[in-house]
Amino acid sequence: MTAAPVHVRPALPADVRVIRSLVQPYADERILLAKEWVGYYESVQEFAVAVSDEPATAGQVVGCGALHVMWEDLAEIRTLAVSREFRGRRVGHALLTALMERARTLGLKRLFCLTFEVDFFTQHGFRAIEGPAVDTEVYAELLRSHDDGVAEFLDLARVKPNTLGNTRMIVDL
Repeated sequence: MTAAPVHVRPALPADVRVIRSLVQPYADERILLAKEWVGYYESVQEFAVAVSDEPATAGQVVGCGALHVMWEDLAEIRTLAVSREFRGRRVGHALLTALMERARTLGLKRLFCLTFEVDFFTQHGFRAIEGPAVDTEVYAELLRSHDDGVAEFLDLARVKPNTLGNTRMIVDL
């Protein structure tokens, strides 16, 4: 299948309903974590959306992803989801590339993700991580976070066990 013509832009509060609808099928399959409505609105500034430029679907949001800053040099790629109709058409690649560029603009040096899509993220330079990915001082600070994504990054089984079998991955920018 050919790449879908899309453009990526920052998400707006008006996009939250479609973002949630993109994520829900993946949440139902336990691939992504669903959020409460308020969680999407509170984090909308972290999201980018892919908008179709195809004549039949022009203007339709067909994918989303978020960049969540965790530390001065570290962020997480979260909630990367593509409409089933647009999967396999490089929409996820366009989103991830845009999020990685946003991370570089922010001066970040590393990106983390927790994923089942190991091959996809490997194509973008991510590698699996074992054990701690930060020094002990930063680890101690990150332990203070109430964010589930931070617990996943730290591999805190007591906080959030990885019962799904997904992979912790990281890339240096």
